[in-house]
Amino acid sequence: MTSISAAAAQPAPKLSFIALLIAVSAASPLGINMYLPSMPGMARAFGVGFTTIQLTLSLYLAAMALGQLIVGPLSDRFGRRPVLLIGLAVFVLGSLICFMAQSVGALIFGRVVQALGGCAGITLSRAIVRDLYGRDQVASMIGYVTMGMAVAPMIAPSVGGVLESYFDWRASFAFLTAFGALALLFAAWQLYETNHNRGSAESARDLLRGYRSLVRSRLFWGYTLVTSFVSAMFFAFVAGAPFVMIELMERSPAEYGFYFAIVPSGYILGNFATGRLAGRIGLNRMILIGTSLALASIAAMAAAFALGLFHPIALFGPMFFIGMGNGLVLPSGIAGAVSVKPELAGAAAGLTGSIQIGFGALVAPIVGAMLQTSLWPLLVIMAVSSLLAVASFGLVRDRTRSSPVR
Repeated sequence: MTSISAAAAQPAPKLSFIALLIAVSAASPLGINMYLPSMPGMARAFGVGFTTIQLTLSLYLAAMALGQLIVGPLSDRFGRRPVLLIGLAVFVLGSLICFMAQSVGALIFGRVVQALGGCAGITLSRAIVRDLYGRDQVASMIGYVTMGMAVAPMIAPSVGGVLESYFDWRASFAFLTAFGALALLFAAWQLYETNHNRGSAESARDLLRGYRSLVRSRLFWGYTLVTSFVSAMFFAFVAGAPFVMIELMERSPAEYGFYFAIVPSGYILGNFATGRLAGRIGLNRMILIGTSLALASIAAMAAAFALGLFHPIALFGPMFFIGMGNGLVLPSGIAGAVSVKPELAGAAAGLTGSIQIGFGALVAPIVGAMLQTSLWPLLVIMAVSSLLAVASFGLVRDRTRSSPVR
């Protein structure tokens, strides 16, 4: 039996199992977004510049990128369940280190540990979905899972802003510690093994051979690059928006958290549309619509500021549609990438996620270094990322033009 038919033969997971995938997927986005309103305050508390505090974000993303390269193949070899449980335990440990940090160096170290553990949830939730479903259903199911998961970044800055206002920056990491511990208990209780081909990779050489076959696939690169450049738009915004909002626009951290909820609202809507439509109109059309919407939205944002509308709604209004574009592109792009070679779904999910997050780790410090007295560097970086996403889609179109893949 092929891996695709085997996946299709799997029984439909219970609602509690889908809830579990959402919970474990949410750990890392919470780690990225919850403390964002506290970043200017953290810089003042440790007596360092905003660029130094940006390292807590960029190195977090870099550690996520590295971790996913390891987590994916390990789950192909040893199974999804043990690797995910260990990852969640490491996330809890890293959150505790951040909570107790007395120096910015200790805080950065804790963030790296936190990221190495949290990346397991995102990577393995995608691989688990691929284990359970055939290719045509993967985009829809990833869309539904990430739609629920997107609630985390929607509420995280709002919660973080309130915690910062009433307590201090440590409160966010106390929250993350508690959330990670609950997710770990939930996973230990509910998670069953979905990788029935585990143990097929006999050695590190086999893992490298699997990566080599993915890297040689033009179709894999097309799907991976388009998701990575679309994600880079979002991570550039995440890196620069707190400075623009709090320092340049002189708004409060709580107000930043309130406006930020607009962004994942669009992402949720885009994922819902993917869940409903991807199976009917195909992965490639979803990607084309999403990348076009993101490009038009960044153009609208630039036009608003060029006309002198220096207001949070000019920043976050277009981001609603950029978030919607992400919700259309990411599930479809990820589904395409992990379906290129279904027997390497874990490795493909890890490599795709690593490159995707690695792009975020690259743009975040660039945004932090360039933002001084104007928001235009942020807009330029987002526009370039959007254009490159559109260009990368050409790899997918060229490769699938003569195939039945839509």
